[in-house]
Amino acid sequence: MNKLFFRILVLLMSLSLIGIILVQVFWFNSSFKNNEEQFKYHVTQVIGNVADKLEQQEEYSFYDKYNRIKDSTGKIPKKEDLLEVLFVQRNTKTNKTIVYSNTLTSEDYDINGSVFNKKFSSERFKNFSSKRVTEVYDNNNGIDNNSLGQSIIPDLKIEKSGSLDILNKVQQQIQYKDIASLTPIEGRVTRDKIFKLLKKELEEYGVKTKFEYGIYSSGVPTKIKSDGFHYDKEATYNIPIFTDNEGNSRYQLSVTFPNKKKFLLSELLSITILSIVFTLIIIVAYTSALNQLLRQKHISEIKTDFINNMTHEFKTPIATINLALDAIRNPRIIEDKEKVYRYLQMIRDENKRMHAQVENVLRISKLEKRELDITKEPTVVTDVIDDAIEHVNLILEDRKGTVVKHYNAARTTSLINEVHFTNVLVNILENAIKYSPDTPEIEIFTENVKDMILIKVKDHGLGMSKIAQKRVFEKFYREHTGDLHNVKGHGLGLAYVKRIVEDHNGQVYVESEKGKGSTFIIKIPLIN
Repeated sequence: MNKLFFRILVLLMSLSLIGIILVQVFWFNSSFKNNEEQFKYHVTQVIGNVADKLEQQEEYSFYDKYNRIKDSTGKIPKKEDLLEVLFVQRNTKTNKTIVYSNTLTSEDYDINGSVFNKKFSSERFKNFSSKRVTEVYDNNNGIDNNSLGQSIIPDLKIEKSGSLDILNKVQQQIQYKDIASLTPIEGRVTRDKIFKLLKKELEEYGVKTKFEYGIYSSGVPTKIKSDGFHYDKEATYNIPIFTDNEGNSRYQLSVTFPNKKKFLLSELLSITILSIVFTLIIIVAYTSALNQLLRQKHISEIKTDFINNMTHEFKTPIATINLALDAIRNPRIIEDKEKVYRYLQMIRDENKRMHAQVENVLRISKLEKRELDITKEPTVVTDVIDDAIEHVNLILEDRKGTVVKHYNAARTTSLINEVHFTNVLVNILENAIKYSPDTPEIEIFTENVKDMILIKVKDHGLGMSKIAQKRVFEKFYREHTGDLHNVKGHGLGLAYVKRIVEDHNGQVYVESEKGKGSTFIIKIPLIN
């Protein structure tokens, strides 16, 4: 049930984290697309305004030139009546007749299109004006349709005259566009003018990024372009410019933004950084929480394993002691002093065994709390190795095992604590014996490497996996060998070994291969 709950919890946490990351990615993509649409809208407005201003400036320049030419001629224009409109209205209730006349006149200043473009000379420029007269007659004076046009004095006469600006503008605009269409693009606009207009408009719309521009004529690039202009389908925006009288245009203004993506991302930079920071915080918190959960699960498993192992370690000597006590109580046995002494020795040995287990646990606890007193003295390392072999000699003889010594180190004196370092070697030797399923064959090597002495304890036992080699010095860790209790121990010995060796400013590690045995290597400094 606990395992199932743990897996569900990890799954929910993982799904939540993935969901948060996906939401962040979706938000970023949506914001980027919104910025891109806004950028496109602003740029479209900009190039539209630039196209309008280019045409307005060209048109204004044309009108200005025309008016200066017209003023400089000093000629009185030739007038020609083009159209006269007459309108008569009689009101029967008021007995009044209204006569309205409008005369349209053209003024020719003798200016033709060749002044602006030699290719264009067929049309002459004219100004149009109108004279409007309104006369009111009282019918009592005897006016009728037959008397119109005769010398009858009207009761009221209103005269108005002036230039027809709208008609003049339309006529001039038509002629201007016809003339301008014959002018090459290089004569109509300059690179500097386009650059200034684009820069000003882009800054007004907040588009502050590098841009390049170019003008195409019927799809062919012209000389009017910036030095770094290259057409890019994703970052180029187009608009027709200089339309003719039919609304068509052969010229197209293209504006491209080489750093478009960078600019769009820069607008999201601050909020994106915050989003990434918060997401990383969540990931770190998630990783930490998951690590804590895994550690708690691992500690729980270790605790259970440790309790099982310790129970087994105490169960056997307790059972042996009980059997020995029961045997001593037997009247036939109690009279046999030799058997009583043997059973008492058995009880003493099993008691010492339990005491050693308790001491081992207490020793590790004190070592972690820095309460273990470790005083070091100059000692010959090979003497400590020999002492450790003596400690395991009985076990070795019982298993009919052998220890072969290869003392190749010329210098062997180190600053060590003899008691604890002996325990270190005893632990390693006991492991070599325990994990040798057949007759234990152990080799011990010493050698000098610079100012260090290396002690190698090699066995030909079960060996261990790569994972076990990384974790073998962890407290309570034991590699399972099929049956949990087929090899006695509680996973404290090698943890103690590592702490003692490190307190001697040394290193300990293992080289092993499954099924081919293990070699424990201890490296400690020599006395200079």
